[in-house]
Order: sequence, then structure tokens, then C-alpha cells
Amino acid sequence: MKITQQHIADLNKKEDTLFTSELDLITNRFAKKGVDVNSIIDKVAAFQVAIPSWALGAGGTRFGRFSYGGEPATLEQKLDDIGILHALTKSAGAVSLHIPWDIPQDYKAIKEVASGHGIIFDAMNSNTFQDQQGAKESYKHGSLSSTVAASRDYAIQHNLDVIKIGEQLGSKSLTVWLADGSNFPGQRNFQTVLKHAEDSLKSIYAGLPADWSLFIEYKPYEPAFYSTVIQDWGTSLMLANACGDRAYTLVDLGHHLPNTNIEQIVATLMYKGKLGGFHFNDSKYGDDDITVGSIKPYPLFLIFNELVYGMENNPQNPDLAWMIDASHNTKDPLEDLIQSLEAILIAYTQALLVNQDELRAAQQDNDVVKCQEILQDAYRTDVRPILKAARQKAGGAIDPLAAYRSLAVRSTLITERGSNSKATGL
Repeated sequence: MKITQQHIADLNKKEDTLFTSELDLITNRFAKKGVDVNSIIDKVAAFQVAIPSWALGAGGTRFGRFSYGGEPATLEQKLDDIGILHALTKSAGAVSLHIPWDIPQDYKAIKEVASGHGIIFDAMNSNTFQDQQGAKESYKHGSLSSTVAASRDYAIQHNLDVIKIGEQLGSKSLTVWLADGSNFPGQRNFQTVLKHAEDSLKSIYAGLPADWSLFIEYKPYEPAFYSTVIQDWGTSLMLANACGDRAYTLVDLGHHLPNTNIEQIVATLMYKGKLGGFHFNDSKYGDDDITVGSIKPYPLFLIFNELVYGMENNPQNPDLAWMIDASHNTKDPLEDLIQSLEAILIAYTQALLVNQDELRAAQQDNDVVKCQEILQDAYRTDVRPILKAARQKAGGAIDPLAAYRSLAVRSTLITERGSNSKATGL
């Protein structure tokens, strides 16, 4: 199924244009505060978030998968699904592949499919957290940090192979996440496994093309529950510094203990020029991997407030790689991704409404009340008219979710692929 510009145009004609009058109210209101809403519309229209190749099928809990039918059984079909998302939202113009779940069989053909949807290849993701069929070495007791040299070498080579795959697709970065850790006291020597991880990452970094970046992800727990080798942003930053200038920390919103001040982590990393990318999701208890903004919309806004400030004031930090990293069980995955994209853009837009000069002045004056009022005034603003205007300007659907349902996308995919098709990966 491919959504055409004519589909979009026909659907947009049916949309209530009330949002234009609502947009005028926001524009006039914030103009008095020194904020140019038209420039914000341009920024929102240009904002792109990568869709991971593993997010198009049923994921969900660790106990079962409940498919909605019509899952993409091939990489080509996954790109087609991202093409649907991008046609509707105009903000999903990149894909992030996970290897070996999604190894292209024909690189030229895959690139042509992606190009036909206006999609580029974002960061590559390596998998050393599970043994693959026919694997010569096991990751049961660790991969890049394993006490078994052969397992470490095997994991290093896998990452180097992933880089080679990415080179053929036009990717420019590699994300490394380790499941390595221990479940019991005394099971591992903390210093030994950290040294192994550092040495392994240095070997991978040495194999990076000159124009590539390495993103090092962290996670406090799971699947290991006593210790994780790269358990926090400080360890990730230390390892990135040990690797070199093109190694960065990657922040996954779900990879934090409850009540962690993630916005402070973001600000610190950008100040040091070491924030490489972001994985968006949401959580109530831990790494719940649920729809962005469904649980903690205000913290998401606060994070974006620091991101927006950093993007304007920290030229030492590279352009950020954005990706959704969520797992879908009780929702249609495509609808869930549309909701996540909406939540990301809402938080981004609200942050853009903050008059940073006014906020800095209030901070300098130690006017605590005014600082709070400035932030919450932007957060409490319904910015959906701005998103609608941005999508309309970019050629997307004014209301992507309504358009998705109006076009009966899921039932069409089930008709085309069958109700029992299963996506690779999760």
C-alpha cells in the first residue's frame, strides 16, 4: 500500500480548518512575548525522527506477542510501512536498522525502495544480546565485556560487519547497546568487565569510517539485575571519551531509574559536546517501552527545553540522531508510532515557544516564580494547530491518525499480507 499526495490532498480538504484561527491566536499571543511562531512552523516541518525497523510488528511484553495482522515480513515491507508513516506525518523520513534482524539481501533494491518513500538510513544497531542460529560463540556470559576472549572477538567482528552493511546503505553511525552484566554478587569483577568493554569499543571505534559516529547506549538494569556494565550516562561518557572525538553518549528515555533528572543529563552532555542521539519512549516503572508522552508528557517537555537550548547554544555538540524505541503489544504498531511522533513534536514545539532570553533573565534575577511561569505557559499551550500547519506545509496529512483510519490502512495491509504474517526481530 502506498499513500499518494492525492490521497493526502483529498483528506485534507475534509479536515476542519478551525486550526487556522486557533493558530492565529497562538501566533498573536506569542508575538507579544518575542516568539516567532512562523519560524517554529518551519522548524517543526523539518524535524525528522527515525523509525526502527523492529517497531513495525507486534512487540509488547516479554511474555507474548499479539499481532494485529498484516505485519511486514520483509525489510522491503517494513520500508513500505515507514513510507506510510512518512507520507502521513512528513516527520518519519529515516529508518534505523537492527542487524542481524534486517540484513538487506539486495542493497541496490533496498535503497531504491527507501528512496521511493523519501527515507534515508539512520544509525545502524548491532545485536550482541542474544545468540543467533548457528553462532560460533555465545553471549550467555557477555559479549564485548565477556571474560571469554573468543566471545569478545566475535562481538567486535559483528559490530564491524554491521558498519560494513551501513556503509552500503549510506548510514553514518553505529549504536552499541550491551546487555552485559551480572545477576549475583561476585559473579563478575566490575573492573575487569569494564576494561574488556572499553577495549572492545576502542577496537570497534578504530574500524569506523572517518565520517561515522559511535553512539554508546546505557541502561541501569535488565536483562542483568545485579549489575550492568554500562549502567549510566557517566560510564557511557567515560567510554566515549576513551574511544575518541566521534564517540558519543546515546540517551534512551526508558533507560533510567525512577525520578532520574534526565533533562539535567541532557544539558550536561550537550555542554560537553557528547550527546549523540536520543531514543524516545515512555515508562511508568522502568524500561516499559510504551508510547512517547503517554505517561510523562511534562518531563518530556522539560527534556526538550534543554535540547532546544543546547541546539542553539552548544555548537560543540553534533546534530542529534532521533529515534523512537518502543514496543507495541495492544496497539496497532503504526497507530502507536503516529501517536509517538505527535507527542515528540508537541514537546519540541512547546519548548520552541519558550522565550529563552526571558527565561535566562529570570534565572539571573533568581525570580523562581517567573521561571516556572515561563516554562508552564509554554507547556500549557495547545500547540496542535502549529503541528497541523507544519504538516500541511510539508505536504502531510493535517490529522495523520484520522487519515490512517479513514484510508483503512491496517485492513488493507492484512488483505495484502495476510493475518498471520510476522515481522522479523522482536
